[in-house]
Parts: sequence; structure tokens; C-alpha cells
Amino acid sequence: MKEYMLSIVQPDGDPPPPEVLDPIMRDLAVLNQEMRDRGVWVFAAGLHDVSTATLLRPKDGDVLITDGPFAEGKEHLGGFTIIRVADLDAALDWGRRLSLLLGLPVEVRPCA
Repeated sequence: MKEYMLSIVQPDGDPPPPEVLDPIMRDLAVLNQEMRDRGVWVFAAGLHDVSTATLLRPKDGDVLITDGPFAEGKEHLGGFTIIRVADLDAALDWGRRLSLLLGLPVEVRPCA
């Protein structure tokens, strides 16, 4: 069994209104429970807004600390789920379901 990270790629900007977001979050809880029931779910977390990030960058034997993300972009990592499955095909199946549920891109990447 190998672990994979399902990264949720979220657009910058305000979240959807409650009437849109609440059913998505309810369906996400159901999908997470199904992952638990099947023994593939390791853990998941949503992330605070990208503006709360702090970047630590080594420079000349010291560490430069800056607020926010280093890269400017229209999308950011909004959350992730770590799963443990037999192979990439199984990880892609879960990632596909997550992407359809959220209506957002999901990157599937093996953990080292």
C-alpha cells in the first residue's frame, strides 16, 4: 500500500455562499466517511486563506521570512487528503470522485 496526497486546487477569492458550499461540505463528509470505512483515509485538512501563509526561505546562512505565498497565482492549495491505496489507479479513482464532488481540480501525487 502506498500513500497519495489528493491536493485541492482552489481559486483565489471568496468562498461560495452557504447555499452552495453547505451541500458540498455535507457531500465531502460522506466521501471522507466512505474513505474511512474502506480503510484508505489517513487524514485530511482544509487550509486557511493563502494570505495567512508565511514563507521561510534560506538565504546566505540565514532564513528570510515573508508574509503570504511566494508565487503569485490565481489558484492555491486549499486543502488535501492523504489516502493509502494499492496503486495510482486507485488513487486516481478517489481523486476523480473528490474533483467531481468539489467541482475543483485535484492533483494526485504519491508521497515519498
